[in-house]
Amino acid sequence: QVQLVESGGGLVQAGGSLRLSCAASGRTFSSSAMGWFRQAPGKEREFVASINWSGGRTAYADSVKGRFTISRDNAKNTVYLQMDKLLPEATAVYYCAARIASKVATTASDMDYWGKGTLVTVSS
Repeated sequence: QVQLVESGGGLVQAGGSLRLSCAASGRTFSSSAMGWFRQAPGKEREFVASINWSGGRTAYADSVKGRFTISRDNAKNTVYLQMDKLLPEATAVYYCAARIASKVATTASDMDYWGKGTLVTVSS
């Protein structure tokens, strides 16, 4: 089992920045690929970013490329999502997810464990 706890959400103005954190406990974190997904009101959950076990490979949704950065610190069992130049359409609940496999994944069905989410609100 893996327990995931997100933090860092909040209210920010358009153009601003936030950094989300996801603290993992339980199963060996350092061998698991991790990802961030988001779900806006009335919409499906969508992929945001993913990172492999070592941090050497990452993947991003086209809508966030160049503005969001995913990273991880295996010594701290934590994965981060740095979000810059935020747009109002980024308003959503952001979920951290982990998969047993070590490779990057971009679909929710590939992930095995989920956090409860943290709300990000971007005002215009």
